[in-house]
Amino acid sequence: MRLLQIVPSISLIYGGPSQMVLGLSKALASQGAEVTILTTTANGDTGQAPLDVPIDRPVEQDGYQIRYFPCSPFRRYKFSLDLLRWLSAHADEYDLAHIHALFSPVSTAAATVARSKNLPYILRPLGTLDPADLKKKRYLKQIYAALFERANIAGAAALHFTSDQEAKVSDRFGALTRDLILPLGVSIPTPLPLSAHCNAPLPLSVRTNCDSSLPPKLLFMSRIDPKKGLDLLLPALEQLLSEGLQFKFILAGGNPQDPHYEKQIHDRIQSSPLKDSTTITGFVSGDAKTELLRSADLFVLPSYYENFGIAVAEAMASGIPVVVSDQVHIWQEIQQAEAGWICNCDRTSLTNQLRVALQSAEERQRRGANARTHALEHYSWDAIAQQMLLAYQQLLTAD
Repeated sequence: MRLLQIVPSISLIYGGPSQMVLGLSKALASQGAEVTILTTTANGDTGQAPLDVPIDRPVEQDGYQIRYFPCSPFRRYKFSLDLLRWLSAHADEYDLAHIHALFSPVSTAAATVARSKNLPYILRPLGTLDPADLKKKRYLKQIYAALFERANIAGAAALHFTSDQEAKVSDRFGALTRDLILPLGVSIPTPLPLSAHCNAPLPLSVRTNCDSSLPPKLLFMSRIDPKKGLDLLLPALEQLLSEGLQFKFILAGGNPQDPHYEKQIHDRIQSSPLKDSTTITGFVSGDAKTELLRSADLFVLPSYYENFGIAVAEAMASGIPVVVSDQVHIWQEIQQAEAGWICNCDRTSLTNQLRVALQSAEERQRRGANARTHALEHYSWDAIAQQMLLAYQQLLTAD
């Protein structure tokens, strides 16, 4: 099967939802599919230089190919006429296109080109059809949907949602299409023995608890963005400190597209009682990210809306129990697996769940083991790729 994966950018600056296309492509290739990623050189919307990569020629990586195209004429909107021209010229060489993102000009145009060339395509909305997300620039999105996205949704072989809840709440603008519900995959790290944790190459302030008398380490690792619920989390942690509960809070992440908000969060911590209990690491990736996950005792993400939550799944794969809001759309799976604690999107509920989680090391260990088991069974890339290829085949043979 010859597959296209089309995504506006795979730069790290845009976070996990874009990066997951790399993991999916590698896993599909390992199952025998021929995969080509079409993307742009976009690397941020605030003046960053484009990705320094070869242009419009195949870059071989992990068994699949990537073709990068320059952003032109609208660099800010990750738009590329060259990408669309290439797609139009080569569409008949592929069986199916998996297009990632709606309300992004290059993805919108790619779906239109695919439809004109009779290339079946799947759309993955990345949470853009969630009512909470649609409130942003609401009127502009209504016009955009009426002009473009409704027809793209109606013409798609399927809409790819990463959870039942994401599919349930998504607005289709009156269009009818099939739903493909499959979670995203994550790399499953090899667990380290406790002695290795103790020697992990991390600052002492964020190493795992080699001494059970040390306070537990609570990790927030995600983009620092208003939707992530930090306005709930910081007051909740301040309340727990005032009650005498001890913990170390690790804030990992950044937001190069909104450095002003990131600075607000840092300033808030520096001027609060949390200052002496907090380590701010900035953005982490690679081995540093893996070791940071391995060092944590509890992961927290009280987002206002999250269609999947890749960071949550990564934490679970590392054997860390999680505290998430009921707007992280895999919360029901977490609850059923007893892999963490679920709160509402309010400070009192979050404070209560964190209090319970932080007070019992034994329960954290039990739920962390459940989290890893669930991730192994449901979020490994091999399992996702097998299910995805089967879904592709079924969609291509459907009436």
